[in-house]
Amino acid sequence: MTEAGMQRTASRVFAALLSSDDASMTSAELSERLQISPAAVSGAVRYLTQVSMVGRERDPGSRRDRYRLHNELWYTTFAQRDSILSRWENTLRDGATTLGRDTPAGARVAETVEFFEFLQVELLALMDRWKVYQETRRTAEAGGGSARGD
Repeated sequence: MTEAGMQRTASRVFAALLSSDDASMTSAELSERLQISPAAVSGAVRYLTQVSMVGRERDPGSRRDRYRLHNELWYTTFAQRDSILSRWENTLRDGATTLGRDTPAGARVAETVEFFEFLQVELLALMDRWKVYQETRRTAEAGGGSARGD
C-alpha cells in the first residue's frame, strides 16, 4: 500500500485491520499491535476514514471507538473512483475544447478523455462481472460445489 502512495502508518493500520479476524480493532489494540503511538493511530485512521476505507463504530455499552473495514471494501473503493474518473473526464473534455482539438496539446488531452471514457465503461463492466462471480461462488459453496467448476 505504501508503494502505491498510501502513508506508511495508514498502510500498517489498514493491513492490521485487514488481517484481523473481524476486520475491526480499537485504537488501543492498533497501537499495541503495531507498536505505535495513539496519535499515530489517530492520524492514520483519520486518513483511512477520509478515503472511505475504514468506518468508526462503538461497541454497545462502550465509550471506545472501534475502527472497521467497510464491507465490500474494494468494490466500494472502485465504485467511488468512478465518480473521480467522471470529474477528471469532464475537466479534461473542457481542456481539450479550450486548447482546440486540432492542436497537438488539444489532441493529446482529447485522447486522454477517450482513455477515461474507455476506462469507465470497462470498470463498470468489470464490477458487474464481479457481482455475478460472487453470486455464482456463493451459490456453488452453498451447494457444495465450486464457482470454477472444479
